[in-house]
Amino acid sequence: MSTEQRMKSDIEIAQAATLRPIQEIAAQVGLTPDDIEQYGKYKAKISLDVYRRLQNKENGKLILVTAISPTPAGEGKSTTTVGLGQALGKLLQDTEQNAMICLREPSLGPSFGMKGGAAGGGYSQIVPMEDINLHFTGDFHAITSAHNLLAALIDNHIHQGNQLRLDVRRITWNRVLDMNDRALRQIVVGLGGPANGVPRESGFDITVASEVMAVLCLAQDEQDLKERLKKMIIGYNTDKAPVTVAELGAEGAMAVLLKDAIQPNLVQTLEHTPALVHGGPFANIAHGCNSVLATKMALKLADYVVTEAGFGADLGAEKFFHIKCRQAGLSPSATVVVATIRALKMHGGVDKANLGTPNTEAVQQGLANLSKHIENVQMFNIPVVVAINKFPTDSPEEIAVVTNWCQDNGIPVALSEVFTKGSEGGLDLAKQVLEIVNTRPGSLMYLYNETDSIPDKIETIVREVYGGEGVQYTSKAQTMLKRIEEMGLSHLPVCMAKTQYSFSDNPNLRGRPEGFTITIRELKISAGAGFIVAITGDIMTMPGLPKVPAAMNMDLLEEGKITGLF
Repeated sequence: MSTEQRMKSDIEIAQAATLRPIQEIAAQVGLTPDDIEQYGKYKAKISLDVYRRLQNKENGKLILVTAISPTPAGEGKSTTTVGLGQALGKLLQDTEQNAMICLREPSLGPSFGMKGGAAGGGYSQIVPMEDINLHFTGDFHAITSAHNLLAALIDNHIHQGNQLRLDVRRITWNRVLDMNDRALRQIVVGLGGPANGVPRESGFDITVASEVMAVLCLAQDEQDLKERLKKMIIGYNTDKAPVTVAELGAEGAMAVLLKDAIQPNLVQTLEHTPALVHGGPFANIAHGCNSVLATKMALKLADYVVTEAGFGADLGAEKFFHIKCRQAGLSPSATVVVATIRALKMHGGVDKANLGTPNTEAVQQGLANLSKHIENVQMFNIPVVVAINKFPTDSPEEIAVVTNWCQDNGIPVALSEVFTKGSEGGLDLAKQVLEIVNTRPGSLMYLYNETDSIPDKIETIVREVYGGEGVQYTSKAQTMLKRIEEMGLSHLPVCMAKTQYSFSDNPNLRGRPEGFTITIRELKISAGAGFIVAITGDIMTMPGLPKVPAAMNMDLLEEGKITGLF
């Protein structure tokens, strides 16, 4: 592979690829033309009848990819996930076994805001990457429509007499938009006189923060989807009692809009490894994993399934274990923790401008962050492999610091060059993963019991996973705690909404901070999704655009060619 090739952008590499018809990709995992609904030549939805048909088939082995705490230097978790899936496929090509990949769908907001997609990068990408990072098969639009239909029905119910006695000051259901737009965080609706409804305060969240998204991604089938939609709380009445979607009678119409969106999407990698890309809840304000249905379907279709959880192991992996695995009855056999020399140097105190300068001392200091993430995964009784995602600026001495530390601590480690070499750059990693999952796989253990109180669950996460000293609650959070207990919802797991950049709730505390407390600013009930969201710091459910949005570099050229998309 020439230097010129390696310098190509992600989109240039993707556009130069030769894709196989999606029927051929489907056939690789035993799917017939009747099992899929094509969206053009290279995308398809898989009928849920496939999962029902294969329900008694033995599951494949599940492999989770997570990472150290993210930094502006980048970690490459999705790239590693795709590269590992491709490498497993290459190792298994002369056997009767196969591999698949499961990823989340990217949100339009971040794609047009902060540059970066969710389809991998370099020579470890899922394609067609332009489609995946844009409208794809319309799932996000369906979720947006279902969410906003409910919002419209709420305001119409109030306008038409308000038989449910909804308190317009306590309606919790905002509208959503799959775009970063800070101007819509707080709005007033119903202005303009009686014909336009009842004036009240409201706002917009980004679509990936919608509870409908979380519900879709945790639903086991169509009926479960409807039951979860019914349980969603839309607000409180004048007696301060919760009002649900079921009381409004909106679940049927919402389910109609989600009929196709609930079906997993089949695509392929640059090396034609089958991949399911489905659902996309944010990892710092939701549970950050692809859909349960996609993962379960992949485990029936493949012998090895590689999936990822958003951000570092303190956020994505913890929620993957406590929320997704618990609700779906899943247990990964192994976890890959992705680290980069650049990110470790940032955790060791180096600023972004100096990351290209070799600094073994900073790498050594940054290992504290990696160490804590490894400990976190091991607490769940899941074995770990460390993947060093190699950058051109990494020196052999810096790489040796990490590999020696891992070896000294009995942690399998592999240098991953999947960005520049595709599957060839991930063979060592794939071999180490296969050795673990086939000889000493993990068996998932949880850190808290369902019967623990919400404060006890939060305390466990803060002390055990984050390494903090304790938890503080605002008066607003304390009031909500009491309400959760009164409603009998204390059995639900906790979904922590926290900065991804630190174990603490302060994004500036890198490395492995100690002696900190976490402040719970607010608690939100996601009764349909089946968890309680604990909001910390300045986490927002509607992001804003940066000073120079990625959208400013995008263009559509002749013959429909897209440029500037990563």
